[in-house]
Amino acid sequence: MRWNLAWGVCLVAAGWLQCVELLAADPNSLRTGEVEYLPSSQEQMVPPEFRLEEHKFPFRLEPSSLASTSKYHFARLTFPSPVQSKIEANNTVHCEWFLPAGASKEKQVPGVVVLHILGGDFFLSRMFCQQLANHGVASLFLIMPHYGPRRTPGNKARMVSEDPHETVKGMRQAVLDIRRGAAWLAAQEAVDDQQLGIMGISLGGIVSALAAECEPRFAKIGLLLAGGDIGQATWESPELAKVKRNWLARGETKESLVKVVASVDPITHAKNLHGRKVLMLNAAQDEVIPRNCTESLWKALGKPEIHWWPAGHYSAARYLPAALNHVTQLFQPATEPVSKP
Repeated sequence: MRWNLAWGVCLVAAGWLQCVELLAADPNSLRTGEVEYLPSSQEQMVPPEFRLEEHKFPFRLEPSSLASTSKYHFARLTFPSPVQSKIEANNTVHCEWFLPAGASKEKQVPGVVVLHILGGDFFLSRMFCQQLANHGVASLFLIMPHYGPRRTPGNKARMVSEDPHETVKGMRQAVLDIRRGAAWLAAQEAVDDQQLGIMGISLGGIVSALAAECEPRFAKIGLLLAGGDIGQATWESPELAKVKRNWLARGETKESLVKVVASVDPITHAKNLHGRKVLMLNAAQDEVIPRNCTESLWKALGKPEIHWWPAGHYSAARYLPAALNHVTQLFQPATEPVSKP
C-alpha cells in the first residue's frame, strides 16, 4: 500500500498517469495457439533447477479494443505454468500484452517482460508497459505466482512466504513461468527475438535478475530498487520481520536462512549475466533493500551501469519520470531516439 500511495501521488503530480482502463476483451477476437519451446544453445549455463526441456504449450490471447490506444494494442494472455502447484488457479499464468501500433513481421520491435512489486500492486508495471509501448517497444506484463487471478479467496499461499522453503518454490515457479513468457514473446511475428529483455521493480527486479540469469534469450535487463544477498536482505528488512521471527522460533539461524535461499539469490548465478546489458536504478537510503545488498549484486554482475537516487525505497517515487526515461532508453533500438520527460 505504501508503494501504491507514494508512487501514485508522484504519477499524478508529474502528469504521467495514463488512465487506460483494462476492460474485458472482445470474445470475437479470441486467438488460441501453441508455442514450441526450444532451449537455447546456451542452456548448459542455466542452473539445473531452472531448465526446461523441449516441449509445446498452448496459449489464449484475448485482444481488447476498449483497452487499446492509438499507440498500442492491448490483449490478455494466458498459458499454463510449467509447474503444477496444489492451487489450481496458480497453475495458469496471466499476462497483459502491449503491442505498439504498426509493429509487424516487416517492422519488428523489441519485446520486454515486465514484473511487479512485492505488494502486488499492478499499476506501476502497467505504467512501464504503456511507456514502452508508446515508444515502440512491445511489453508483456507477467503476473507472478500467487498474485492477482492466481490467488483464490482463502488461499494463504504466497510467492514470498513466511516459510523460506516455500519462497524458493515460488521464485522457481516464477522463473519457469517467465521462461515460457520469453518463448511466447520470441514466437510473435512482430517481435525481434534478438531484442528481448526483462525489467522489474523491487521484488520484480530481484526476480528479473534471477530470470535473466536463467534465460539466455534476455539481452537487456532493467533492475529497479533491487539487490542481491536476499538472505541478508530478508534478515534486515522490516517488511519481512515476521519471516525472521518465525525462522528463529524454529531454532534456525541467519546462516541456515542464507543457505536455504541461495539457489534463488541472483548473486549465486550472477556470472551468467556478464557480457549482457544491465541497468540498475537504486535508492541510496533504501530501507527495504539495504545498500550493501545492492552493491553485492552490482559487483557480482560485473559492475554494470548503476544510478543512485538520494532517496529511500518509497520516497524514490519522485524519480519515477527519470526511471521511465532510463528504462525506455535501455530497451529501444539504438537507432530510435527517446524524448526526455
